[in-house]
Amino acid sequence: MKIDHLVMNVSKDVQEDKNMIDRIRSIGLPYEPKWGKGTNGFKVSNIWIGNEYFELVRIKTPDGGGWIQSWTEKYLRGHRGLIGFALEVEDIETTYQNLVRQNIQVSKPEPLKFRWFFNLFSKTMPWKNSYLSEFEGIPVQFFLQQLNDEKSKVYMQKYMVPNSKDKHINGIVEVMIYGMLTESDKKIIRALFQNYSEQDGKILITIGEQLISFVESEKHSTEVILNCTNELYSSQDVMIENVHIRNS
Repeated sequence: MKIDHLVMNVSKDVQEDKNMIDRIRSIGLPYEPKWGKGTNGFKVSNIWIGNEYFELVRIKTPDGGGWIQSWTEKYLRGHRGLIGFALEVEDIETTYQNLVRQNIQVSKPEPLKFRWFFNLFSKTMPWKNSYLSEFEGIPVQFFLQQLNDEKSKVYMQKYMVPNSKDKHINGIVEVMIYGMLTESDKKIIRALFQNYSEQDGKILITIGEQLISFVESEKHSTEVILNCTNELYSSQDVMIENVHIRNS
């Protein structure tokens, strides 16, 4: 298991305001907001960071144009910032069954599909997703993802350009999520992850060389730390909605 990508609801300025776009680029992230998938109802812009990425989503119509319904509804109610936390898994069916055995609500793994042009055409992406329940205490939802095969992974990596690794910003090191989790939320975390510790109002999860932290806080926000070996961009940071992105 590894952090794959973070889905963020963003306002129009994040994708279209030149000052905001330049601010993101100034810390070494080669952001091209006009690129990326979309329909008449939603627009996605990606920021590629090695093999991980940010998926920045703007909803443009009341129906979301085929985007995930629950996330569309939250966007229209004003939600901005991190909403979906994607974890890449090696065997999504086994992980799904393991969660079901622990009485965790999780959707059956299915391919992601988009419909467009009055629902006349559809596109099926080369991976399966499985969604856990949204946390009760914070507006974030884990979901699992597995590409169909190695060929699909190679195919997808070709499109992960421009990529910050060209500027020696190589991936996501840690994601820190601030807010108040309920006991039901903590049950999800304990079922999903094997290597975690709890102390002093903090849950620390280790997955390989990456960390996920949940920190008790009255105010909800997210901090993402990137692996940066370029002195020019070291310690540089940017805020996108309520998500603080910082080079280590």
